[in-house]
Amino acid sequence: MALRSFTDIITETAALKGGMDAINARLITPKTPDEIRKIPSDRWLSAMTMCVFQAGFSWKVIENKWPNFETAYDGFDISRWSMMHDEDIDRLMATDGLVAHAPKIKAVGPNAHFLCQIEEDYGTVGAWFADWQIADYCDNLRIVQKGGSRLGGKTGQMFLRRMGVDTLVFSNDVIKALGREGVVSKMPSSGKDFAAVQDAINQWHGETGRPLTQISQILALSVG
Repeated sequence: MALRSFTDIITETAALKGGMDAINARLITPKTPDEIRKIPSDRWLSAMTMCVFQAGFSWKVIENKWPNFETAYDGFDISRWSMMHDEDIDRLMATDGLVAHAPKIKAVGPNAHFLCQIEEDYGTVGAWFADWQIADYCDNLRIVQKGGSRLGGKTGQMFLRRMGVDTLVFSNDVIKALGREGVVSKMPSSGKDFAAVQDAINQWHGETGRPLTQISQILALSVG
């Protein structure tokens, strides 16, 4: 089945949401590669950790507690936390003002190690994310999901979106829209699913020139 024009999806969404001005007012522009390149490595680990702790939990509670996390994790230096020890876990589990969830606390160590590997290969963490191309989005997303800890599902995508990386988020509404368009009917998990999504976003970006972040938002808005 031929993929539908994204221009048609935009037109239908505009009719549903009160016109293009109303849609454009809600759209996010991702950061530029230069802006992403300048983000320090500790901010990547901090954002990863916040998204991990917010998954399945009250986002507002974690946001309110976040200054405590920054203090307890000594600013999220990736070299320091790539050598996380059992003593660190015991201390953090007993620290007031955090969330005593051992698996999420433990995830900081492998995530720091993952970021250290990126830094070793690309010079800085930001350099790798800054060089992401839309044509490689699904492959890169899977690297994040597999290379990190507890970054599967929507967690890794929310982390990327918050950091300003051009990101398609597989929210419930986006999955419904992708199913309606005959792309995938569930959260992508197999190589076949991701290939279908990549083909769709390649076509839609090529047609409209819109970043993935906006394609994602328009798909979500098109549902209702």
